[in-house]
Amino acid sequence: MINILLAFAGITGIGKSYYKDKVCEKLNFSKIKIVTTRAPRIGELNNEDKIFVTEEQLDKMTNENKIAYQFELLGVKYAYKKVDLFSSKNTVFEMHYNTIYDFKKICPNLFSIYLLPTDLNKAKQKLIERRLNAETEKARLLEIDEHYNRIKKDKDLIRMFDYVLYNNYDKESEEKVVNLVKENL
Repeated sequence: MINILLAFAGITGIGKSYYKDKVCEKLNFSKIKIVTTRAPRIGELNNEDKIFVTEEQLDKMTNENKIAYQFELLGVKYAYKKVDLFSSKNTVFEMHYNTIYDFKKICPNLFSIYLLPTDLNKAKQKLIERRLNAETEKARLLEIDEHYNRIKKDKDLIRMFDYVLYNNYDKESEEKVVNLVKENL
């Protein structure tokens, strides 16, 4: 059996973390923890979903050849460790949609699901519920609009993903996601 490297992409507030947790819970996947230089949000714990590091620590990991892929978003650095992306287990992670081109080259076994909202305002509300500082919230809300408009217009970009599913933030959407992953095991 070939291992699956599953990636969820979509706008902020679409439910990537939620679905990542559900796939782990229901299908026994392991979470890949993204390495980031951003500060933890309220309620986030280091080494839970993310590994919070300083820029110096990330540079050290990169120099030690432990990083498979790194990118910057809204002034924050993010990275994925080689040991995680090239694991022999079924793994799941969240990815920024702009990174799909690189990930398809780096990880040929990538199975990607792009999540779209049935209601864009619901996704924005989910972002607001995170209680980010005003500047970050404003930047993320602008990014939602930019991202959503790009993905709706750029047919080549959307075709890079293996599947596109709509999230209605309900049990039916959850079952569709989990069943799709199960069918591809």
